[in-house]
Amino acid sequence: MQKTQITENEDGTKRSLSNRNVQMIAIGGTIGTGLFLGSGTTISKTGPSILIVYLVLGIFFFLMMRAIGEMLYSDPSQHTFVAFITKYLGPTVGHFTGWTYWLGLSFCAMAEITAISTYVQFWFPNVPAWIIQLAFLGTLAGVNLIAAKLFGEAEFWFALIKIVAILALIVTGAFMIFSHSVTPVGHASMGNIFNNFSMFPHGGMSFISAFPMVFFAFQGIEFVSITIGEATTPHKIIKKAVNETLLKILIFYFGALIVIMGIIPWTHLNADSSPFVQVFKLAGFPAAAALINFVVLTSASSSLNSFIFSAGRHLYQIADELPEESWLNKHVAKISKNGVPAAAITLSAIFLLITPLMSLTKATASVFTIVAGSSNDMYIIVYALAMIAHRRYRESSDFLPDGFKMPGYQFTSPLTISFFAIIFVTLFFIPEDIVGAVGAIIWTVVFGGMTYVHQRRMVSVDVNSLQ
Repeated sequence: MQKTQITENEDGTKRSLSNRNVQMIAIGGTIGTGLFLGSGTTISKTGPSILIVYLVLGIFFFLMMRAIGEMLYSDPSQHTFVAFITKYLGPTVGHFTGWTYWLGLSFCAMAEITAISTYVQFWFPNVPAWIIQLAFLGTLAGVNLIAAKLFGEAEFWFALIKIVAILALIVTGAFMIFSHSVTPVGHASMGNIFNNFSMFPHGGMSFISAFPMVFFAFQGIEFVSITIGEATTPHKIIKKAVNETLLKILIFYFGALIVIMGIIPWTHLNADSSPFVQVFKLAGFPAAAALINFVVLTSASSSLNSFIFSAGRHLYQIADELPEESWLNKHVAKISKNGVPAAAITLSAIFLLITPLMSLTKATASVFTIVAGSSNDMYIIVYALAMIAHRRYRESSDFLPDGFKMPGYQFTSPLTISFFAIIFVTLFFIPEDIVGAVGAIIWTVVFGGMTYVHQRRMVSVDVNSLQ
């Protein structure tokens, strides 16, 4: 078998990620604890109509990825999709988006670090959380510092474990459904999904509140775009990854949800327990809890691995776009001999040390929860800005009429932007999401305003220096 030729970009990064790496990174970044642990909650809110929610969100995320993919196809040298926001919406919006997205990635990574320590303590309850967090953070930061290829291989195996667990659930569940296995709540059957079906079993608001929950379950699918700058054959991989990844994710989600509701009628599903554990226990696997704990541990590790990779690339992009005399540009906009932005990865990992520090000092988690919720809600704004940047790309001389184009652009582009706006508005109708949504607005106004003033001042200084 012929080895893939690894080439080097102008900035020193290496194109070492293969198609299988990129595919698994995208799948692994999206399928996480939301499916293994949180799907019971989403099913309990809407019943079988949750499948409609996943389908609608899946279509719009596919359209967003086609828009990002179109821009990347025109210029695959870019390391992040935020670079296109800077290019087409200006440095002020780009600077704001870059820091916002980096901060969002960092807080998501902190949440995963916290989750990892909880999962490890399932087996080792006496080991302090901060030691576990330091161990995993140090290991995965080291993986990212060695080479992009090693990161890609680690992510491949992390994602494979999740996929095997889902396929095991689907195969086990399909056997139980087709054999009409007897359960404590009846028997497994597809009829459990459609009997007494109601579109809004708990009212319209429960159905609407499921949309933000599923939205955040899909969050991270854009990681595929961050790997293109280091992919071996970018044009080929962009098309394949964008077109196939979402379909695979929908198949996994749909397959798992159908099997779960086919075995356990959704009215009998325990929302506080993993549906995977419930199904495997009914199938006669008493060690289901330990098995799923291992899967969610690898899932959280996979997400942390991806967050470190992405945060490093975004911080590098931010530093690279700053003036050469700035500290960040001098010290962080550097590529190591291994072909990775080592300084940016290291600085991002240092920032994540806040998590073990909080665990060590037993600091209250309430502030962290608010900030993390706000940063999650900021993703909606970032995605919308990416869509607006795509519209500017279409109007620019960079547009490739024969490139990898977003389907039905004239109709689907404004529809996708409008949908993201609607998702953000629905946050204000969900009590637990209001604080995060308000925090996202405050961050946008305050930090966005500060960024605008700073950029105007820099322009003014440049103009005065030329006179």
